[in-house]
Order: sequence, then structure tokens, then C-alpha cells
Amino acid sequence: MVQSTAEQIAQRALDLGLLDEKQLREVWAALGTHNVSPEDFFQMLLRHGLMTNYQIDRLRRGERHGFFFGKNKEYKIQYLIGAGTFARVYRAIHQPTGRVVAIKALRSRFSENPAHYNLFLREGHVGCTLRHPNIVRIDEVVSDGRQHFLVMEFVEGRNLREHVKVRKKLTPQEATRLTMDIARGLHYAFQHGVTHRDLKLSNVLVSSNGQAKLVDFGLAALDDAVADDLPDELPNTRTIDYAALERATGVRKDDTRSDIYFLGCIYYHLLTGVAPLPETTDRLARLSRNRFQEVIPIRKLDPTVPDMVALVVNKSMSLDPNARYQTPGAMLADLQVAMQRLQSGRPGDETTGQTDVPPAEPMHSVMVVEANTRLQELLRTGLRKAGFRVLMTVDPMRALQRFRQDITIADCMLIDARGIGQQAVEVFNEIGDDKLTSNLPVVLLLDGNQRPWMQRAKIGAHRVVLTMPVTMKQLCGTLERLVKQPASDVQP
Repeated sequence: MVQSTAEQIAQRALDLGLLDEKQLREVWAALGTHNVSPEDFFQMLLRHGLMTNYQIDRLRRGERHGFFFGKNKEYKIQYLIGAGTFARVYRAIHQPTGRVVAIKALRSRFSENPAHYNLFLREGHVGCTLRHPNIVRIDEVVSDGRQHFLVMEFVEGRNLREHVKVRKKLTPQEATRLTMDIARGLHYAFQHGVTHRDLKLSNVLVSSNGQAKLVDFGLAALDDAVADDLPDELPNTRTIDYAALERATGVRKDDTRSDIYFLGCIYYHLLTGVAPLPETTDRLARLSRNRFQEVIPIRKLDPTVPDMVALVVNKSMSLDPNARYQTPGAMLADLQVAMQRLQSGRPGDETTGQTDVPPAEPMHSVMVVEANTRLQELLRTGLRKAGFRVLMTVDPMRALQRFRQDITIADCMLIDARGIGQQAVEVFNEIGDDKLTSNLPVVLLLDGNQRPWMQRAKIGAHRVVLTMPVTMKQLCGTLERLVKQPASDVQP
């Protein structure tokens, strides 16, 4: 610890930009003298709200870094919110606007490896495309030298683990309401071709007005990438539960039904106050299939759980993925019915009430690769009106990888090259060359000045190129024709 006088500390705070001249004059005026102890000086800073305990502790230790993020010190750190294996999260002030934000900063041990920080940044960019009330918003992705961080919405509140620790066990109505919030966020992400892969209580924030918001979409991919680099004291905990479930049930990574299973686990925990899966740091125990087979049925653990609520928990946590809800939207529909019955005082009805829940699933689903946010909304609206369920992503390689992992993720694919460039053509061709995806119906959409690229596009019976201008009716008609075309028409 550096032993300094109050004046020396004040000068250091001034040099670092933590205080300005006017603020410092106000502090000295309030103290009435410069001849005060460092502690009296610090107390006055706290009393006037000019510095936080986090800033003061660093200043007291003589540290000169870690107070700001951004090339021009745009973000002034107020305090540490939390720390995980890969990143630390801070509350910060955006100095030009005074806006309160959360900064998720990649730890230095991963900031020196381009493979690691590029993955962190890429997943951050994916998160920027997700705009939903039940997903914590990412506003900016910053890479500046050795600083790699995300600027996120700051949620005043606490995470769901802390909420349950205080509340112990929630009422069926509150548990259902929070689970519905999570399901809404998952459903929106699913429509955009994104899964979470790390659903747990600590990755759900509960705002001061009681709204649940999902955080940390995509960071499971970083965990996979750095798994071999982690020391023994930092086990690869982010994806181990998902890996165990996938091994036990025979599904591929990024299957949305795995998110549904762990949403069921959260619902179970909120209703009973008990985690359905034994919490352990033993890696082998967590990978064991027995851990999933030995879950105590919720009604056996707590007979007071209403029948309809128990049915939703049991279906979402079925070890048979085909018996589980197939989409977050399907689970949300039953949660809505459960909530209606809880509110009406009829929670004991044994039926799942699927007939009460509109609307029916669309006829076909399409994975749309679109980089322009305005066009995303136009395409999403037009395709839905035509009866398609829409999954959206900005990354053509990510979309291709999703189909390689699960060819049934969507019935067809639309790649808009206008905002993506030549990579759109490369992925379009790769789809045709890959045996796993060669029968996948794909439309490549080109702008007028991209017309020469048609010469390089490998078209086929299920792979066509359209050049602008194209009406929404023509686009939807082409997709529907390709989806309905028999696979036998496709040349191997």
C-alpha cells in the first residue's frame, strides 16, 4: 500500500482524470483545509458521490490503471459487479452522455490470444443482433489493443441465483412468470438462429421491476475453444452440463431442446427451492448419465406443486429429446396456459391445454442470413406473413455450421449477399459441395451490381440465385417451391 498525503492522493486523482479541478475545489472547500488525513479526504469524496469505494481502494493502493475503458477513456468504472472464468463485469458511466452501462471485459489471460479474443468479439457481435426485452442488450463491441470488452445494458437488480437464495422458494405464479420471461427471450433468439448453451440461475438477471433477462448468449463457444487452456482450478464449467446431457440423449450441440431442458431445471428450482441436478464440482459426476436419471420427480419432492405446472416441468425435463418441447415457443405456450389457470384458480386441470394456445406452427421454417438490421425486419415480417417460421443470423458460416450440426434446424435457407459480400457466394457453393447439406433448399439473393457473381455460383435444382429487384411474393414463392420440390429431383 502506498503511504501518501491527502494532497498527493488528490493530485493523483486529478492526473488520472478521476476528478476535475472544480470537483477538487469543492472537496477542499467542504473540508476547510488541505491538512487532513487520507481517510477524511476519501470519506468526503464518498459523501459527495465523486468516487466509489472501488475507485478509492485502487487509488489507495497507488494503482494507475483499471479506472477506465475505451481509447479515449469514455467509460469510467464505478465498481466490479461480478467475475467469471473468462470475463469481469463492471458498472460504468459513459462519460460523454452520463449513461450507466455494464462493461464485460475479457480477462487478460485470454486477451493475448487472437483465437480467443476474436471468438469473444464475434459472439459479442452476434449478441448485438438480439434486441428483446428479456435479453440483456449489447450495444457495442470494442477491441482496442489488449482491451476487449462489450458495452451492455445495465440491469438494476440481481441475478436469479441471488433472488432464490433470498426468497428460498417462489410461489407458482411468480416462478411461472419468470420462466415465461426466460422462454420469451429463448424463443426470440431461436427465431434468430441462436441458442444459449449456458442456461442457469446466475445467467438470468431479475430487474428491480421483476422482469427476467437472459445474459451471456454465445459465450459457451468461447468456453469450448479455451477448454484445453484452463488450469485445473478453473474447470470448464460453462458447457459441461450441456455436454453431459447431449451425451446422455444423443443430440448435437446447439440443439435448442438442450436449452429447454435446462429451462425446465430452472423452473423446477424456482418452484421447489431445490436444484433438480445435484450440484457438484466433481467433473466425472457431472458427466454421468445417472445425474439426469436420478432427478426426483417434482411432485414427489413437493406434492403442493400444481398439476399443470408439474406437467410443464416434466415435459421440458424429459430425457427423451423427442418427448421434450421442440421449441421454446411451444414451452412458452404451455406456460401461458399454466399461468391462466393459476390466475383463474383452476391449476389442477391435468390437460396441457394445447387447444387453448394459438397459433399453429407455420408450415415451413427458413434460416435467413442478413447483415442489414433494417432488411432483417423487412424479411422477417414478409416471410412470416407467407407462413414461414424465421430464424435470423448475420454470419453465413455460423448458419452453415448450424445445418451441419442439425440438418432439420430449418427447411430452407436464404442468403442475402448485399450486406455480406463474396462470402455469401462461397457459403452458397459450400452448401452444394457438402454431402450433408447438398439437398438443402437455398436461395442466394444478389444486388444488381453483384450480378457477375452468378457465374461463380453453383446452382442446382434446390439452389437458385435471384437478383434484385425481387418482390417479397416472388421470394416467398421461390422458397416454397424449393421446399416442396422432392429430394429425388436433386442430382447427387
